[in-house]
Amino acid sequence: MNKTLDVIIIGAGPIGIACGLEAKKRNLNYLIIEKGPLVNSLYHYPTNMTFFSTSEKLEIDNIPFISNNPKPTKREALEYYRRIATSNELQVQLFEKVEKVSRKEEKYEVKSSKATYTTKNIIVATGFYDIPNPLNIPGEGLPKVTHYYNDPHYYAGQDVAVIGASNSSVDAALEVYRKGGNVTMIVRGKSIGERVKYWVRPDIINRIEEGSITAYYESELKEIRGNDIKISSPKGEKVLPNDFVLALTGYQPNFAFLKSMGITLGETEKKIPTYNPQTMETNQKGIYLAGVICGGLETHKWFIENSRIHAKIIMENINS
Repeated sequence: MNKTLDVIIIGAGPIGIACGLEAKKRNLNYLIIEKGPLVNSLYHYPTNMTFFSTSEKLEIDNIPFISNNPKPTKREALEYYRRIATSNELQVQLFEKVEKVSRKEEKYEVKSSKATYTTKNIIVATGFYDIPNPLNIPGEGLPKVTHYYNDPHYYAGQDVAVIGASNSSVDAALEVYRKGGNVTMIVRGKSIGERVKYWVRPDIINRIEEGSITAYYESELKEIRGNDIKISSPKGEKVLPNDFVLALTGYQPNFAFLKSMGITLGETEKKIPTYNPQTMETNQKGIYLAGVICGGLETHKWFIENSRIHAKIIMENINS
């Protein structure tokens, strides 16, 4: 591609797609670049995941999202966003990773794994699901440890430790238990997280109270070994038999990529990137942020439903 684009959108998640739709409506020369499949992060969510939001909250560009139940499933969301991208013939390059962004006078050069592009503006809509928060303990690199959970069948009949008490941890614990896994939850706090989906929280609490799932509160995983794990608890250290560890400890944006483009991060531990909330433009002229990446480590701050507006804000600023 030799011509200079008006905008390159990095990330083909729901917000990246929304940005593409807005660019197309304004007759801008745009391109969406995604390192994986369409809505890559969503594709890697657990197989049986149900959204916290209702379907109308996940709609983009006022395109109706019809689901069987008020809260749609992962499969329904994949179908919805794929149909939007294909029916609108959005310009999307999939399985192409952006490797470097360089300033070239008043424009930017974007080098990917497949090509080099020139653009006037860049929108970073990469989310935060690609880099897990590490445990930083011995044994974390063992094959039986994963920071991503997919399907419960795999863990049937196994001793499974689930780390954390967030939505993802609770969903995994309940699903694995119901497929015959022996589940132990290791929770830093004093109880199951308050942000857990309101229709799921009573379920996990009841399963713990009846003894179907074991939970160690105010506890931490200290070491992972071949056939067991070591934890610290209010009653001292314990060694528990273990076959698999689901370390669902959350994820973080690719801060190194942001900094490589010259985007500064807040000095607090939240690492919120610098941007103007009125335009979504960062401290680098012509580079914008959209979606959950705006929250830095506050990954519970932005969702599809409250960041859909970013696409329109950005395109209005680019087109002004």
